Amino acid sequence: MDPKAYKISVAIPPEYQDKLMDAVNDCMQQMYPGYDRAFSIAETKGTWRSLEGSSPFIGRTGEISVEDELRIDFVICAEDLMKVILAIRNVHPYEEPAIDILPMILWKDVIDL
Repeated sequence: MDPKAYKISVAIPPEYQDKLMDAVNDCMQQMYPGYDRAFSIAETKGTWRSLEGSSPFIGRTGEISVEDELRIDFVICAEDLMKVILAIRNVHPYEEPAIDILPMILWKDVIDL
């Protein structure tokens, strides 16, 4: 059974929060009737070491970076997946953004509304 929806989770620098949410909202069908721009936001820390040949947005090659980030979560219809991932890539400043894509069971399908 193919999923009808996905939960997307993205780590992003705080100053890109609104740009990301606007871009995603503009290219997806709304999941919750009567509501748009439905996101969950949590403060987090990201850590990485940029290796030789990389072009880091933050930090220096060969050094460990620990940075404040936001984790932005939201739900999309399966048919919007490609558009949403491309929208994220277009606004995300990182060379290799952390984007998690999880198949999801919609709560309304569980209770058969």
